[in-house]
Amino acid sequence: MHTLNAVCSGINEIMKYNTLLYYCYSPIADAEQFASEHLNFCKSLGLVGRIIVAEEGLNGTVSGTTEACKAYMEHVHADERFAKTDFKIDEVDEPSFIKMHCRYKSEIVHSGLRDKTIIDPNKKTGKHLEPKEFAEMIDQDDVVVVDVRSNYEHNLGKFKNAITFDIDNFRDFPEQINALAQYKDKKIMTYCTGGIKCEKASALLLHHGFKDVYQLHGGIIKYGKEAGGKDFEGKCYVFDNRIAVDVNSVNPKVISACYTCGTTTPKMINCANPECNEHITQCDECGDKLQGCCSEQCTTHPRKRPYDGTGYYVKVPQPVTNKLN
Repeated sequence: MHTLNAVCSGINEIMKYNTLLYYCYSPIADAEQFASEHLNFCKSLGLVGRIIVAEEGLNGTVSGTTEACKAYMEHVHADERFAKTDFKIDEVDEPSFIKMHCRYKSEIVHSGLRDKTIIDPNKKTGKHLEPKEFAEMIDQDDVVVVDVRSNYEHNLGKFKNAITFDIDNFRDFPEQINALAQYKDKKIMTYCTGGIKCEKASALLLHHGFKDVYQLHGGIIKYGKEAGGKDFEGKCYVFDNRIAVDVNSVNPKVISACYTCGTTTPKMINCANPECNEHITQCDECGDKLQGCCSEQCTTHPRKRPYDGTGYYVKVPQPVTNKLN
């Protein structure tokens, strides 16, 4: 038995894993069928992750062995529709998801627009800035840096002096355009986690008359890899079981505070009450005290999930109640 355990331990040490973050705006005529077939392909490689498929393209994060991820990237690039897909690759100690999901939706990023035809990233979008170009422009007097992510994301980390919005989802961003009207004569540089939201945000800004609009190509994740994350303060929220990742290796700074006591902390969790599931920053002391919940009230919820210190939970389907007519 001891020998078997040693062998298994050795295998785990040798095996390496990757997590891939990517998107591609490219028309998919058979999007719903493609989603079903793509799910089966991912499972055949042993991948786990979350992919959204729509007529406008792909948006995904997948994780698995280095070999499986390499095979996946080759498969995607072999399809001429997705040949230009830019994969952000992270080396991880273990897969970043538990299950594999590939779902069809109307958009790969929900814009909140009734008329979705007014923006098409394949036709018109902001000028792409490579990470080093973004770093060179960020301190210029005629530049305004705009974070197009949700509040819980930028509360954890953001570029210095960036304009942020109190929004829960990207679909709320279009309502914030008027707040940027005073900067129409400036260079607007947008950024997000991997670049996908900026494709639509910058296109929308151009639609509303902004003339000089840019976007960080590859987002915060690529910026951390290629520009050392300079001037990004805090951590970057990611949509997998890592929850947050380090970005800045040049001049790091923690900017987030514990939701409960206000102590400076870089740690973010999901509330252990599944019906709340609030994204909050919480120090370890308050996490232990409140069992991973955002409030005393949530600690008493009958479906409260056991807190293991990570604050990440696999989604559990809500119980179905049969109603008699």
